[in-house]
Amino acid sequence: MFNSLQDKLDKALHNLSGRGKITEINVAETVKEIRRALVDADVNYKIAKDLTKRVQEKAIGQNVLTSITPGQLMTKIVHDELVQLMGGTQEGINLSGKPTIILIAGLQGSGKTTFSGKLANYLKKKRGKNPLLVACDVYRPAAIDQLKVLGEQTNIPVYTDLENKNPSIIAEQAVQFAKENKHDVVIVDTAGRLAVDEQMMNEIKSVHYFIKPTETLFVVDSMTGQDAVNTAKTFNEALDFDGVVLTKLDGDTRGGAALTIRSVVNKPIKFISTGEKMEALDLFYPERMADRILGMGDVVSLVERAQEQFDEEEAKKLQKKIAKNEFGFDDFLKQIHQIKKMGNMKDLLGMIPGVGKAIKDVDIDNDAFKHIEAIIQSMTPAERRKPSIIDVSRKKRIAKGSGRKLEEVNQLMKQFEQIGKTMKMLQGPQGKQLMAMMGKMGGGMPGGMGNLFGK
Repeated sequence: MFNSLQDKLDKALHNLSGRGKITEINVAETVKEIRRALVDADVNYKIAKDLTKRVQEKAIGQNVLTSITPGQLMTKIVHDELVQLMGGTQEGINLSGKPTIILIAGLQGSGKTTFSGKLANYLKKKRGKNPLLVACDVYRPAAIDQLKVLGEQTNIPVYTDLENKNPSIIAEQAVQFAKENKHDVVIVDTAGRLAVDEQMMNEIKSVHYFIKPTETLFVVDSMTGQDAVNTAKTFNEALDFDGVVLTKLDGDTRGGAALTIRSVVNKPIKFISTGEKMEALDLFYPERMADRILGMGDVVSLVERAQEQFDEEEAKKLQKKIAKNEFGFDDFLKQIHQIKKMGNMKDLLGMIPGVGKAIKDVDIDNDAFKHIEAIIQSMTPAERRKPSIIDVSRKKRIAKGSGRKLEEVNQLMKQFEQIGKTMKMLQGPQGKQLMAMMGKMGGGMPGGMGNLFGK
């Protein structure tokens, strides 16, 4: 996410590292590089110029404390300006109304239908709602089928009317259906076009007029840069929407749309979407995004994702197994599944301060655990339960059954043994002290692991 912009800002701010003080000359050099980095990332030139002007004014004349360097001070100033540019504070979704009606708008290919499914899943699992998805894209049959598939995956009903070609009537009927069937949220997925046109605008305005949505969200493909900003402006003039959703942030995006769309349409970014998984949806926090853009990671979001997968009952059972030295490969497999549910692996690692920069050129497959799962699943129940019985002949059979090399089986066994020792160590006084300290810092371990060891 924003790798190119992150690299360029890092180089620009590096100009001040090792400097004893901030001067007009070195600030001017740094600001020029920052402006260039922002424009290269597809940020509107005027917005980039205004931001860097404010940075320059705040930096010049600043007294650098002995505890921080000029580079750190400039990074703080840039960070604060980026936060303000992206809205300052997090703004949630409005769920008032009986039912809450959410209208989803955007161009074709922006990810509206996938986002509709993700939003329904988010509201069901995290907000305890009973949502209804509504298929109002009457021009693209695949959109209706796609919404049905997403509904089946998340066990959320989808309202369709294949006989009707009027999206306004379909949406209105769906709202009535929701009232009769106790659905407290209605999410209306509308048709998109390859470009903004009058017919499209009239149609979406008609749907908006008939159902009077509680919340209208405009979905933007982050990879389209300033084109996305211009489209958002046109849609906002027609609909006066309530918020923006940035999709495909896991792609090779330059970041310009994310940074400038808020200031252009004066509407908050409410959600960001990464990847195809239904869980890959996050609330948008300007401060956390600024942290990530400047390579500071996003530990808070990482911990939140871990806590979502944390099962207290399972944790207690696992703690007892560790205490009795009965932690087996079935337990290990459960932990892997918890981590996988947290989202895209590269995105998760990028949330750890310093790691994002280190892995920016590394291709991390989402199936990074696939070979481990194959090896474990080739073991017998007895072997998974009691790894100590796995001798050389069993290892050879497991390697053959999983289609992996014997060396890989040996490596997994060695890693598993090390994990077991670490877990045992964390059961002791020193381990509990470490976990307590991490708890105070807001830390944790993937899959709720931090809660498993007596924290």
